[in-house]
Amino acid sequence: MLGDSLSAAYGIRPEQGWVALLEKRLQSEGYGYRVVNASVSGETSTGGVQRLPRALELHKPEIVILELGANDGLRGLPLATTRANLEKSVELARAAGAKVLLVGLEMPPNYGPKYTAQFREMFRELAKSHSLPLVPFLLENVALDPELMQSDGLHPNAKAQPILLDNVWPLLKPLLAKP
Repeated sequence: MLGDSLSAAYGIRPEQGWVALLEKRLQSEGYGYRVVNASVSGETSTGGVQRLPRALELHKPEIVILELGANDGLRGLPLATTRANLEKSVELARAAGAKVLLVGLEMPPNYGPKYTAQFREMFRELAKSHSLPLVPFLLENVALDPELMQSDGLHPNAKAQPILLDNVWPLLKPLLAKP
């Protein structure tokens, strides 16, 4: 799992995060996977692509779940740079023999309709051009519900984490080796 605060369990206990819940689900359903959460709060796509080679070498993953770009977007970084970094991450993971699941994100509407649309489309285009499974929006059914968000309005709370896992699971499951 290569991600940012959304996957690093920011503001909640690590065992409450959706990535920890993923590991529990994999175990309970008899899959023999170990989950390595290489997510870092505040991470950008640039930081992720710089850290990825070492993580690939160290852990030799069969599957890489790539959830990056939110911090790029929140900082208003050029989408071309974000896309290039995500593309390089996909290429590195595949070159290491891993399957890749891309996790899409969206920007809040205050970034303007053009930027938010281009940001959303960046994930769709990347998934299409590389034939990747795509979780369209990690925070689907969460982001607009104040009961599921922390007080900052950006990070999901512990109650939301099972929903995040349910958003990822249908696209991850086909990549898993049968138990």
